[in-house]
Amino acid sequence: MVAYRYLGNSGLKISEITYGNWITHGSQVEDRTAIRTVHAALDLGITTFDTADVYANTAAESVLGRALRGIPRENLEIFTKVYWPIGQKGPNDVGLSRKHIMDGIHGSLRRLDTDYIDLYQAHRFDYETPLEETMTAFADLVRQGKVLYIGVSEWTAEQLREGAALAKELNIQLISNQPQYSMLHRVIEEKVIPTSEELGISQIVWSPMAQGVLSGKYLPGQPAPQGSRATDEKSGAAMIAKFMDEATLTAVQNLKPIAADLGLSMPQMAIAWVLQNPNVAAALVGASRPEQLADTVKASSVEIPKEAMDLIDQTLAGVANKDPEHTYTVSPKTRP
Repeated sequence: MVAYRYLGNSGLKISEITYGNWITHGSQVEDRTAIRTVHAALDLGITTFDTADVYANTAAESVLGRALRGIPRENLEIFTKVYWPIGQKGPNDVGLSRKHIMDGIHGSLRRLDTDYIDLYQAHRFDYETPLEETMTAFADLVRQGKVLYIGVSEWTAEQLREGAALAKELNIQLISNQPQYSMLHRVIEEKVIPTSEELGISQIVWSPMAQGVLSGKYLPGQPAPQGSRATDEKSGAAMIAKFMDEATLTAVQNLKPIAADLGLSMPQMAIAWVLQNPNVAAALVGASRPEQLADTVKASSVEIPKEAMDLIDQTLAGVANKDPEHTYTVSPKTRP
């Protein structure tokens, strides 16, 4: 069964393997299969579910809401996000203005068929809205009982510090950040994680398998397998491209003996690796079929010895991205 961790400096516990439905629900996976996969996650001890209004332009939230119908609400932790353009994509259907946040929460509550969201996350930083406006809107939702905690996604260390200070003034808790993090993408380690540790903010990390590259299925010098993410323009092929160079794929193949010595599959080792970081509260995983999750959850509670962690670092030296400046390029400078 999946272990639990506290989320930030709060009393909220979440499953350290958290189910995320980006890409899959409402688009890539047929709804009945998606619902069966959510039920499989519940059977395996996953109680935390992460989605966003922008996923499949709101359809992913609706699928997750149907999948969780009938499950006692107190047994679930439901997370969603607001920022990216949704709906008719009008001038106010994007960003972190008070209007878009208020419209966004009501739409998400309706689609998820719930009275409240456990964690409501700013999906990016909005350079076009005063941060005071954004945080005050979030605080109002907390006081209304529609949201329990506030989180963000892909904020820089400085943005986290400013947001946490405003949250404190407003007597609410900013407890999480949701960045990309994996053996191959470590840009948060130098600035974001130390700042988060100081502020009592946890990381809920997405793409712990580097878009599937850390599964080892992509071989250097060979075409990507048909049906894989790297061949699907609608399923993140552009995002995986940065990991598809010869040097990276070769280094990933050299991880296989390390995983074998640990008695882990490559996906298990990739997920266990991010969970070794004490500032990481959860690794987000997705699945297109129920049976995929049974292997994934075995990464929970795995402790990778220091010698193996050092060997992983050595194997990926020169191909892992550790540049902290990358965190400053993720949020658009103008609204999309």
